[in-house]
Amino acid sequence: MNVYSDIQSLRAQISAWRQQGLKIAFVPTMGNLHSGHISLVEEAHKHADKIVASIFVNPMQFGANEDIDSYPRTMDADQQKLIAAGTDALFTPTPDLIYPKGLDKQTYVDVPNVSDGYCGESRPGHFRGVATIVCKLFNIVQPDVACFGLKDYQQVQVIQSMVEDLSMPIDIIPVETMREASGLAMSSRNNYLTAEQLAIAPNLNKAMRWLAEQLKTATDYVSLIEQAKEKINAAGMKTDYIHVSHARTLNPAQPQDKHLVILAAAHCGKARLIDNIQLNLD
Repeated sequence: MNVYSDIQSLRAQISAWRQQGLKIAFVPTMGNLHSGHISLVEEAHKHADKIVASIFVNPMQFGANEDIDSYPRTMDADQQKLIAAGTDALFTPTPDLIYPKGLDKQTYVDVPNVSDGYCGESRPGHFRGVATIVCKLFNIVQPDVACFGLKDYQQVQVIQSMVEDLSMPIDIIPVETMREASGLAMSSRNNYLTAEQLAIAPNLNKAMRWLAEQLKTATDYVSLIEQAKEKINAAGMKTDYIHVSHARTLNPAQPQDKHLVILAAAHCGKARLIDNIQLNLD
């Protein structure tokens, strides 16, 4: 695996692959890789000849009350995992390379509607930062396909909308969430959890699965959501939000909707956990 810290060298390599008629897949990450990230690389191998990954802790998607400096960075271990997974190239830019004018003077990308609510409401500006960095990385790598984990369900919808709206010739491949044996969705932020909190955290998904089961026969969303919230809080977490939404538009679900997604976020100690469950009621 070749590691690139500058745009020109990476583009030269990708250009050489293009001249050979090879297909390029891209897996953008913020590092601190776990099995969920590696599953994206494994999926990418099914769709392309060469795999490019990136590791960049993006300052634009962190809020004023979120400490980017404490975000775990494990570059050496990450590189070994990517090599083992058969990654061909790794892009490791610095903030100065990505945002040479500074964040306050950087052109940005806003994706309306699907960025609103949920994590967009809890973390103002977050999805502007996500869309901007992904757009910029897409322009640098120019992949044929890109893989994103469905744990960040709203993020996937934001990126898919951006690609469609801006006519980018990139296929977005959503990859199912990897989970611990307890049901907890794998996340770099799970590193913030103490042993006691690791025992509590799976109750987020447990409450969501309870809600999903109820939705098979009931449409009293308000009452059911309130009961699910009580289950999360009673387990020792603090619910940020839990909603039942249309799976594609993310608008609040209506009784006639058949394709739904339960979106939830909760604070467990220092960690803010997110999860989702998709439902097809046809």
